[in-house]
Amino acid sequence: MSTHPQDAPRPLPDRPNLRHLKGQAKDLLKAGDARSLTDAQFKIARLYGFASWPKLKAHVDALEEIGQLKQAIDTNNLPRVKTLMTRNPALHRAPLGYNKNGPLTWVAECRVPWEQPTPERLAMAKWMIENGSDVHQGADGPLMRAALFGHRIPMMELLASHGADVNAEWNGYFPILFAPCETVEPAPIQWLLDHGANPNCAKPNRKYPGTALDYVIATYGRSEQLGACIDILLSAGGVTRHNVPPVLDLLRNRLDRLAEKLDADPALLHQRFPELDFGVTGRRLLSLRGATLLHVAAEYGNLAAVALLLDRGADVNAQATVDEQGIGGQTPIFHAVTQFDDWGLPVAELLAERGADLSLRVKLPGHYQRPGEVVECTPLGYAKLFPSSENKTVGFLLDRGAPA
Repeated sequence: MSTHPQDAPRPLPDRPNLRHLKGQAKDLLKAGDARSLTDAQFKIARLYGFASWPKLKAHVDALEEIGQLKQAIDTNNLPRVKTLMTRNPALHRAPLGYNKNGPLTWVAECRVPWEQPTPERLAMAKWMIENGSDVHQGADGPLMRAALFGHRIPMMELLASHGADVNAEWNGYFPILFAPCETVEPAPIQWLLDHGANPNCAKPNRKYPGTALDYVIATYGRSEQLGACIDILLSAGGVTRHNVPPVLDLLRNRLDRLAEKLDADPALLHQRFPELDFGVTGRRLLSLRGATLLHVAAEYGNLAAVALLLDRGADVNAQATVDEQGIGGQTPIFHAVTQFDDWGLPVAELLAERGADLSLRVKLPGHYQRPGEVVECTPLGYAKLFPSSENKTVGFLLDRGAPA
């Protein structure tokens, strides 16, 4: 084990153990690389970036105590939580929970166990707030995480009753209202609006600068509840820069209104919309820029809309526009086969049945985690880049004889 002072400090393991660290010091002493056990412990501390062994030990002890607190929270053990936090009030500010906002954030999220807030969990949150936890920790991190899903509304109510701010900007760039917009959850959106959240919270210099409607339309998740979320925000006076009437009708699943617009202007079936800069998923950077309504319906898994558009004469092999770098040109099936959890499989099956070209090869944006990546692929090749848990979509394409 090198402890040369020029060596960069090593990161501690995720779950450092003091016994293991003491063992490392003893090994160092046995190897003759330290004058004494104290010297060996000092060298181990410096190896991990600490000024002294006592500082390293204090850090590890604190991590062990935080682990005990998390275990108590995850098992809804309020007496244990009280004991730990009363003995060490600094635990109210421990780096725990989403973005390490604090223990109250973890309590409010109700992730472990994944369930509606129980009386025990609500009592835990209430006790923590009344005994030293800041309801605004992490810029109202507890409320932001509670607002992700409708079954957590009782937790939202408790936090709000203790002063949580429905118009806070979590981490300085994410309004609380954006949390249920991200997860496409109508109930907490409505609750936040009913309690004073501003749907038109655009701010040019924020990381996510748009309104709540902008955000829910552009979120990476796909859900049959998208239309309900959009309707709630529109009813609250929400506005969006994505104000393209036939596209909004489709996203809201107002196919009656979409049909009326197609009756009035059949050319909408073939129109490409360069302003649609949304449609990326949590993995795939391909958007709907320059796409047709059929592309939009395929992206959001709206089978009824796909059938309507095809029955009206939409081209199943319509290609989106190609940019100056030669990227684009995808047909609707590329959007359908690259969704989470085979969400787009029913649409892919219908598109294939109606004659979708499975051999088309185009250049498209790659993975979300690899900005700038461009891949040349067929629908099957693209689907393989973003496999679902059961890979039913890939299996369907293989069964159809689709080339890679």
